[in-house]
Amino acid sequence: MTSFGYFLACEEFTPGQLLDQARRARAAGFSRLAISDHFHPWNDAQGNSPLVWSMIGALSQAVDLPVITLVTCPTMRLHPAVTAQAAATSSRLLDGRFALGVGTGEALNEHVLGDRWPPFDERAEMLEEAVEVMRKLFTGRQISHRGQYYTVENARLYTAPHARLPVHVSGFGPKAAELAGRIGDGLVTMGPDQEAIGRFRDAGGEGKPVIGGLKVCWDEDREKAVDTAHRLWPTEQLPGELNQILPTPAHFEQASQLVTRRQVAEAVTCGDDVEEHVGAVRAYVDAGFEEVYVGQIGPDNEAFFAAYRDKVLPALGG
Repeated sequence: MTSFGYFLACEEFTPGQLLDQARRARAAGFSRLAISDHFHPWNDAQGNSPLVWSMIGALSQAVDLPVITLVTCPTMRLHPAVTAQAAATSSRLLDGRFALGVGTGEALNEHVLGDRWPPFDERAEMLEEAVEVMRKLFTGRQISHRGQYYTVENARLYTAPHARLPVHVSGFGPKAAELAGRIGDGLVTMGPDQEAIGRFRDAGGEGKPVIGGLKVCWDEDREKAVDTAHRLWPTEQLPGELNQILPTPAHFEQASQLVTRRQVAEAVTCGDDVEEHVGAVRAYVDAGFEEVYVGQIGPDNEAFFAAYRDKVLPALGG
């Protein structure tokens, strides 16, 4: 059975706004939370980037919902040993209701320490080794590791998870989906892509959960909603690998000039048509997703949560 969660976008909202949204999400009937992990927003219009680990600590005290990162890159900006410590503490704060979503990252966030930005195949190798290191540390035993990319000496997490901490792997292309099937406890993918899910299953993901979500813009004025989505999230319509290789919000703003308002209107669920919202979420249910996270674009969260509480979630059986 599919469960429905709310997506907290650190790129778009302040820490206080994110906490308020988490409380509203629980009151509206969402059963879990996802949160993004970014050093930069995608563009200056979004304008925020609080540290995800501080936010998870605050969320653990604000609500009693499970939390997953969508997604963390544990390979460059943070060493996997440090990421493991952060994830383990998050799991303890949330009484085991934390899952770590990981991916190969974007230059936007990961180049900030001046490191070379590797091609995908190398980043995938780094991620596989990072997951291995983190899982060793999650046991609470002292470990040492000398691999191709990472060295860990005499490291032990004294505050380790009480139980197995799930590591779900992001897969937006065939190679990444296969990697997720091989090393992940589940697949994270943002679209109901049956081909990616099939590759994940065939590579070892049979019986493992598929997790994803979408952004919508609820507003009684559909044209205003489209304008809001086009202003804040045109980057989601950029093709190919641009989202992985562009290094700064300014570069994304330049590339986004190629994204038309019509493209956004056709790709993003905007307005207050309940059936459109239900249909957009149901596409993920029909594709076999176990967890679907919905995020509201723009500041009108009150109307969004009221509509999903009273109309959309009940229609989905949530």
